[in-house]
Parts: sequence; structure tokens; C-alpha cells
Amino acid sequence: MKVLKFIGKFFSFIGIFLGVLLVVVYSAGLIFCYGPSVHARNLFVTTMLETGQMKFVVKLFMSDKKVQEIVDSNSMATFDEEMDNSLIDTEGNKDKNGIELVEISGSTYFAKMIIVNDPARVKLATIYDGSWKTYGVTLDKLVNDADAFAGVNGGLYYSNGNAGGRPMGLVVRDGKIEFNSPAGIRGMYLVGFNEDNLLRIIDLSGKNASQVESVIKEEKIRDAVAFQEEASDANNHFVKLIINGEARDVNGSGSGANPRTAIGQRADGTVLLLVTDGRGASGHLGATAQDLIEIMQEYGAVNAANIDGGSSSSMYYDGKYEMTSVTLYYSNSSWRLPTGFVVEKR
Repeated sequence: MKVLKFIGKFFSFIGIFLGVLLVVVYSAGLIFCYGPSVHARNLFVTTMLETGQMKFVVKLFMSDKKVQEIVDSNSMATFDEEMDNSLIDTEGNKDKNGIELVEISGSTYFAKMIIVNDPARVKLATIYDGSWKTYGVTLDKLVNDADAFAGVNGGLYYSNGNAGGRPMGLVVRDGKIEFNSPAGIRGMYLVGFNEDNLLRIIDLSGKNASQVESVIKEEKIRDAVAFQEEASDANNHFVKLIINGEARDVNGSGSGANPRTAIGQRADGTVLLLVTDGRGASGHLGATAQDLIEIMQEYGAVNAANIDGGSSSSMYYDGKYEMTSVTLYYSNSSWRLPTGFVVEKR
């Protein structure tokens, strides 16, 4: 009987604890959504909508119409500016061996940036060996298998269950197309480098595989991945940040706050590889689109793009992780990935 009483008390305690926790969490949501701070509400809503599994949360507190109003007031303006390759001189930086790791702090994020003077050192590493696998590999393995010095996560991929073995949209490595399947990916962009080591950010929206292949050949793309320009209450992706030195216009913060990975290039060809934290890592929510633009401007980017982020965001540098995936199970490593931008050793 004593054992039964103990078990009953134990489960009663657990039930009370979970009930209190639920009330606290729900109350916090109400405060975010209906409290005095409009900025906090908008950041909460847009941030939740960018997560893979937590989009439903905002629907517990407000109507679809209200959610869409908030998304529309914190979005990216259309940015059709075409890149002017003459603004980048890839031979401009004479210190070809230069590489630097810098720390950057903001009000809602912590970030690190790899600054690579020679753009020819930035390549794409993949797991492709004639076929794609069910499971990808962690970023450290991508970097080390490529005999590289550093790297960040790459483009779109199927991340369900952290399998990570199959990319989405497009993969080009060393001038060869390893994956080309744009069907069903709304607002697909190519992000990568051409044979002249220029960062290229190319809109492939609405193009079929044959048309994408033609673009790759015409643009002489050597290494590239795909990311997505699409914003709604179901999904919130953006690509272009800065083109030809002109920053993209944003409404509000432009997006929610989340872990991010971005890539940019200076006028002298120097490549900027940026990764931010978020989703509770070190108490930070993450970076917004406006944050990324401001960072890239501060470090002199003429062109810059956002690529795959969230739980994928990670950075490996000189034998150790500098930024890791923000999940309980992979807090000291990265999610499994099919691709990553890496920096060759000298």
C-alpha cells in the first residue's frame, strides 16, 4: 500500500508540475502576443514561423489574418537588382594566404565570421560519390574529408529526422552538376562561385532542370548550392541581402530571429562566411534579416546572400567547432549535412 501511495503521489506531483509548466508557457505566449511590446510580439511570431516544427504555436494565440499582417509588416522588399561583376576584383587582395576568424555580438545573437582573402580557396564539399545517401555527415567530417581548413553548412536539403543525405534543388561541385531538381521549390536561387571566383546569386525561379543546366554552363559556375526566396506564414526564406553594394530594403526586422548562415564578398574578392547562434543558445533568439545586412555592410560586402540556417547553422575552423547546431542532441557538433562551403588549406 505504501508503494502504491508513493506512486500515486509521484504521478500527482508530475501532473501538477506539467500543468503549472503548461500555464506558464501559455501565459508567456499571451504576454508576447498581447503584451505592451509590439516589437516583441512581431519577433515572437516571425521567429516561430521560421522553425521546422513550431509554426503551429502562433496559431494558438491569434488568427490567420493577424499572423499574416505581422508577416507582411516584417518582410523583405522585392530585390531585382542584377549583379555587376565588374565591381569585384578577385586579384585585388594580394595577401592570398590571409584568413581570419572574428567574433560579432548583437542584442539577440552571437556570431562568428571567417574572412578568406583568396576566394579561390572557398570550395563546395559534398558527400556525393556517384550517388546520394540516406544519411549525410557532420560538418567536421565534410571539412576533414575534403582536407580543408574550415567550413560552414551549405544549401537546402531534406532534414527530416536529421538524415541529411539528400540535397534539394541544386548542387554543383568543381564545375560538375551533382544534383539538379528544381521542381517544386518555390523561389529557388543559386548561391555559389563561378570560374573567376566571383560570388554569384542567381534567380532560378520557374526554371526546369534543363534551363538550370544552361544557366550553370553560361555562368561557368564551379561550386554552388540552392536556397529559397519565399515568404509566407507557412515558410519564411530570403536570399539576397546586398547586391552591388546596395542593401535590400526591409519592413520592420525583415524576418524573425533565428540561427543564420550567410556568405558575402568584398570588392577585393575577399569572402565572408558568417554563422550566428539562436533558438536559446547562450540565451539568444538569433539574427534577423536586418542583422545580417548590417553585419555584411560593416565588413564591406559588395554582394551577400543568406543560405540555409536554423538547426543546420554551424562552423568548423582549424580542427574544432566554433559554432554548432542548436539542438539538445547536437549541441557539440552539427546536424548531418550533404553539402558545405569549405576553405582549402594553404
